[in-house]
Amino acid sequence: MLRVLFSMLFVLSFLSAAAQEGGMSGDSIEKRSYIHMLHTNATRFDEAINPEAWILVGDVSFRRDSMYMYCDSAHYFQKKNSFQAFGNVRMEQGDTLFLYGDYLDFDGEKNLARVRSNVRLIDKKTMLETDSLDYDRNSNVGYFFDYGVLSDEESTLTSYYGEYNVGTKEAYFQDDVSLENPKFRMLSDTLRYNTVSKLASIVGPTNIYSDENEIYSERGMYNVAQQHATLLDRSVLFNGKKQATADSIFYNSAAGYSEVFGNIIYSDTLNRNMLTGEYAYINEVVDSAYVTDRALVADFSQKDTLFMHADTIWAVSYNIDTDSLYRQIKAYNKVRAWGKNMQAVCDSLVFDSRDSCMTMYKDPIMWNDGVQLLGEVVKVYMDSTNIKWAHVINQTLYVEPVDSANYNQIRGQEMKFFFTDGKLSEMQVIGSVELVFYPLDDDGGYVGMNTTVAGRISAFMKDGQVDKVVVPKESSGVFYPMSQRPPEKRFLENFAWFDYVRPCSKEDVFEWRGKDANMKLKVFKKESVPLPSLDRFKKDK
Repeated sequence: MLRVLFSMLFVLSFLSAAAQEGGMSGDSIEKRSYIHMLHTNATRFDEAINPEAWILVGDVSFRRDSMYMYCDSAHYFQKKNSFQAFGNVRMEQGDTLFLYGDYLDFDGEKNLARVRSNVRLIDKKTMLETDSLDYDRNSNVGYFFDYGVLSDEESTLTSYYGEYNVGTKEAYFQDDVSLENPKFRMLSDTLRYNTVSKLASIVGPTNIYSDENEIYSERGMYNVAQQHATLLDRSVLFNGKKQATADSIFYNSAAGYSEVFGNIIYSDTLNRNMLTGEYAYINEVVDSAYVTDRALVADFSQKDTLFMHADTIWAVSYNIDTDSLYRQIKAYNKVRAWGKNMQAVCDSLVFDSRDSCMTMYKDPIMWNDGVQLLGEVVKVYMDSTNIKWAHVINQTLYVEPVDSANYNQIRGQEMKFFFTDGKLSEMQVIGSVELVFYPLDDDGGYVGMNTTVAGRISAFMKDGQVDKVVVPKESSGVFYPMSQRPPEKRFLENFAWFDYVRPCSKEDVFEWRGKDANMKLKVFKKESVPLPSLDRFKKDK
C-alpha cells in the first residue's frame, strides 16, 4: 500500500511540474524547461538512500526538450530538476547525436550532462571516446579532461584535454595532441579540427610527418582531405636533405609542390648550397626550385663560400631516381657573385654538377685576388674544395695591376687558367696572343715593359702576380725601359679595367653596376644559353 502511495505522489508531482512548465501556474512563475520522466518499471522512495530523490529502476527514460535519455536505473531529483543515471546510459537527439556512458549526472537547470566511464559521443560519422565528458547542451559543446579520442572517416585525433562542438563540428584539442591519418601524422601542443571541412588549424608548435617530408609550424591551416597546407610565421618544410623556411608557405602535398613567400631560406645540405629570396616555387616531384625577388644562392661546397645574386635563380635536378642524376643551378639577368677568392659579374650563368662547371655568358668578368679575366664565355671548373681551372673563350683579356698606373695585360682567342689552393698559379693563352708585361728585377723593381706577339704563351704566377712568361721562339716582341715606354704601347687595344663593377661583399651582390656602354664586348660567335622550360617546373601543379 505504501508503494502505491509513493507512486501516486510521484505522478501528482510530475503533473504539477508539467503544469508549471506549460505556464499553468500563472504569470508570476517563470517558465522552466523541466526534465520529464517518461518510463520506469519501478518507482520507490528510500530516505535512507537519498531523502531528496525518487529511485527509478528498470528501463528508465527521460526527456528534456528534444533530448531523450535512457538508463537501467536513476535517482530523480524533481525539486532540483536533475537526475543521476546508472548503467547503459544513452542520450539521443534526433537521429544524428548519440551519447553513451556508464554514469550520467544531468543538471536540468544548467542543461549540463556529466557522463563518466566508457563514454562515446557519436555525431553522424564522428565519434569522441573518453572516460569523462561534460556536455553543455546550451552551447552544444562536449568537454573532456582525462584523455580523449576523436575519429572520423579518415583521421584519429587524441589529446589529454579537448572540446567538440556538435553545432559547428569544430574540435579544439590541447596538451599532447596527435592527429593520425594514413598519409601523415601531426603532433601538436594545440590544434583545432573541423570534421566536415577537414581543416586542421595550427595554433601552437606543431610537427607534421609523412613518408616524403616533415613540416614544422606554429600557425597555419592543413586541409586533411586535400593535403594542402597554408603555413605562417616562419614555418619550415623539410624534404629529405632540403628545407624551406619562410614567412608563409602554401604546400600541396598531394601534387608535391609548394609556393613560398617572404624572407625565404631554402637550404640543401646534400649539395651544400642555400637559396634565398622573396618568392620561390619548389617542386619536390622533379626536385626543382625557382627563386626570384632578391634571389641569392650561397654555395658552401667550396672552401671559399660563393654568394651569387640574379633576378631569377633555378635549381633543377635531372634523371632523378637513376644512376645518372645530376643537378644544375641557372641564374638569369644581372648576375653578381662574391667570394673571398673569386668575384664575378655576367648576364646569365649555369652550374652543372656533372663536371662541377660554372659557365658565365654575355659580358662575363671574373676576378681572382687582383687579377681580372674576361671574354665572351667564361667556364670555371671546381673540385670538392676550390676552383680547379678556368676556361675563357673568345675576346679574352687578362689584366693585373702592377701599380696605380701600370698593368700586366694578355689577350688571345682562348685562355686556360689553373689554380692552386684557390689562387691562380698558371695560365695558357692560345691564338693571336698579345702581351704587355712588366718584369721584376731581383730587388722587386720593374726593369721595363715587354710587349710580345705570339701564337701561344704560358705564364706562371707567384704571390698573385705574373712571375715568368714562356713564349715560343717564333714570337716577336720589344722590350722598353721604363723611361722609354711609348704611350700607345702601354695598353692593349681591348684593355679595360672594370674594378667599378666588381662586387666587394656578399651584400654588394644585390647592387647592380653595369659596364659603361662603350666598353661592352662585340660578340662575334655567340653560344646559346640553355633556357629552362617552365612546364618542367609546373606540370604537376
